[in-house]
Amino acid sequence: MIIRHSLYHCRFVRVGVILGLLILCLPYNAQAKEHRLLVLGDSISAAYGMSLEQGWVALLAQNLADREPAPEVINASISGETTGGGLRRLPTLLAQHSPSLVIIELGGNDGLRGFPLSALRSNLDQLVDLSQAAGAEVILVPMEIPPNYGARYTAGFRASFVDIAKATDSTLAPFLLEGVATNPALMQADGIHPSVEAQPLLLQNILPTVQAVLAE
Repeated sequence: MIIRHSLYHCRFVRVGVILGLLILCLPYNAQAKEHRLLVLGDSISAAYGMSLEQGWVALLAQNLADREPAPEVINASISGETTGGGLRRLPTLLAQHSPSLVIIELGGNDGLRGFPLSALRSNLDQLVDLSQAAGAEVILVPMEIPPNYGARYTAGFRASFVDIAKATDSTLAPFLLEGVATNPALMQADGIHPSVEAQPLLLQNILPTVQAVLAE
């Protein structure tokens, strides 16, 4: 009886080891972390002047489609949106979509309207805090404004994104319009919005940051 019990025990252990090895050998895809991305932006992300399918957010979704599992990308951007407007909409969006990553591309309209920098910083801080409290990672996309707003305001505006990213331990993306905003050939007639041809460049500017966060 003792010998038989030992044989059963060894067989049980062997089966357990085999099952464990099988689990470890499962394709990585089966164990991959699922992601849902929420992009909260203004006209730059809302594909102003073109179809949504041509904008950088749609191109991001296409680029990430080969991942396993492919992340769902929700574009909640609205032309003319400010940080205050985004802050009012964000709680509902978080409850509705439960994103694992929130990309905040707001602030440009605040700057163009000369809103106080204290209000900009407060709103950005709350946008990040709400997203993180909902369990999402955050990528903060910095914006720039024309120099005619004055050196002090322009510098403070630029620094707001850097400071909030550091204070909230969120990820600061590169300037989305790098290499685009200063090239008239890549801008629409209004001189504010990037053209269809510029959208792949916008994606190129932010994609490495998104990929790095998704890989964490």
